[in-house]
Amino acid sequence: MEEKIVQPKKKKTTVCIVGHKNPDTDSICSAISYAYLKNKIDPEHNYIPCRAGEPNSETMFVLEQFHAEIPAYLINIGTRVKDMEIREVPGEGRKISVKEAWEIMRELNVFTLPITDKKGSLEGLITINDIAKSYMEEYDSAIVSKAKTPYRNILKTLEGQMIVGDENACFEKGKVVVAAANPDVMENYIDEHDMVILGNRYEGQLCAIEMNAGCIVVCLGATVSKTIQHMAQDHGCTIIVSPLDTYTVSRLINQSMPVEFFMRSEGLVTFHRTDYTEEIMEIMSHKRYRDFPILDKNGKYIGMISRRNLLGVRKRSIILVDHNEASQAVDNIEDSQILEIIDHHRLGSLETINPVYFRNQPVGCTATIVYQMYHENNVEIPKEIAGLLCSAILSDTLMFRSPTCTPVDRAAAEDLADLAGINCVEYAKKMFAAGSNLKDSSPEEIFYQDFKKFEVGGRTLGIGQINSMSEDELEELRQRMVPFLEETYNSRGLDMIVFMLTNIIEESTTMLCYGEHAAQIVEDAFPPAKVENNVALVKSVVSRKKQVVPALIAAINRSESAML
Repeated sequence: MEEKIVQPKKKKTTVCIVGHKNPDTDSICSAISYAYLKNKIDPEHNYIPCRAGEPNSETMFVLEQFHAEIPAYLINIGTRVKDMEIREVPGEGRKISVKEAWEIMRELNVFTLPITDKKGSLEGLITINDIAKSYMEEYDSAIVSKAKTPYRNILKTLEGQMIVGDENACFEKGKVVVAAANPDVMENYIDEHDMVILGNRYEGQLCAIEMNAGCIVVCLGATVSKTIQHMAQDHGCTIIVSPLDTYTVSRLINQSMPVEFFMRSEGLVTFHRTDYTEEIMEIMSHKRYRDFPILDKNGKYIGMISRRNLLGVRKRSIILVDHNEASQAVDNIEDSQILEIIDHHRLGSLETINPVYFRNQPVGCTATIVYQMYHENNVEIPKEIAGLLCSAILSDTLMFRSPTCTPVDRAAAEDLADLAGINCVEYAKKMFAAGSNLKDSSPEEIFYQDFKKFEVGGRTLGIGQINSMSEDELEELRQRMVPFLEETYNSRGLDMIVFMLTNIIEESTTMLCYGEHAAQIVEDAFPPAKVENNVALVKSVVSRKKQVVPALIAAINRSESAML
């Protein structure tokens, strides 16, 4: 029977689907719904819905209503250490010899060897430079004992055999000497506990033992007599026999020292898998090290990276929904691989390196576009997804009152409401009531609940919006927000700031504005409105996207032209 070859499963690439910063209901519901659709039609990737900020109270109501989980928080799409090729260099124990460390490094073709304990925690690093230094530095003859060199290392390095002694012990006292003279001369330079390297001469071996040497190394595989072995046992002297000659033994003996004597264990520069490459790049540029160890969230050693790994870092893949402005996107969007943009706003400042699938339609809500894509791909819309998409449309179109609302939006919402088992009007009232219940929210939380930044002619314009069905609630908010906005304008570096308090029932907006020429620009944008004490009532204006942003941009451009 022919053997069947099973190909290993290819790991799916993760793609994040995310809306803008300070997300609204459309931003989050569209991300969740589009991720569900993409996972149905593209099994080659793993699509994850994400959010670029905290959900507001309206969105939380919607998620709870349809039993949807809050998407993962994506604050930065920049590449991380885990997006790099991490070289899995195994950790070694601190007692291995310098020679063994060198052989491992040569076999693995690495320049740095991590030293770990039995639990996998990083204890130190030894590099080729450290090993070279151990060869080239002039150490005194007692260096082997100072390093507390295990006899196991000595045996392995010298290819030796222990005739007398305990191979689990360490050479901890004395110096290393070569017995090249006759016994009369040897008596003058051999001290107690010394390690004596010698040949097969009986007299030399006897002399070293009688001088209370700690260890004798017999070279060229010479036979050690029973008498010498018994005397060594009586004197507590270890005997090692090596097949190597005296010169080679004396040259290699320092290589038996444990790496812990030479390794760096203080001030180690380590990174974690979740660290961003832009941050570690700065650190790496100021260090002379070739390699850097990577630790997991528990501090355990994983592998190594070097500067050259930065060149091959894999950019993270992302799909943007409900925005195409760089200022509204997650941090480091320029370092990501944007695959798609699904939006219903004006074209913004975002640029891509490669062509992308860009779908932008003049409808009132991104969720309407996502709804269409379900039908285009013949994917059934589950009840929960239908509820999320319907909620997004009702929110963005202010229950069909916004001038951005199109017949396409209304038809989509009504179809989705049937699938979700809700009544648009009754449900929308509950949703808006949940969203406008801001008594326990701080002015900052209210301000950033639905806030976007726009770049206009070199200026940074910030626009926030709160919708409510209660004029009393909006008036209470106005009194709270006026002093906060003045403080925010002075501290956030914005050229102009506008905050919209929109009455859904009256279809009007109380507009708070701050900034140089802000009052003049607002009055120019929305005649016959008048700004008094940074506040203006603008009737028949409820849509930030279709009414406020275009009008303010035009007014700003006119203002700049007038100053030229």
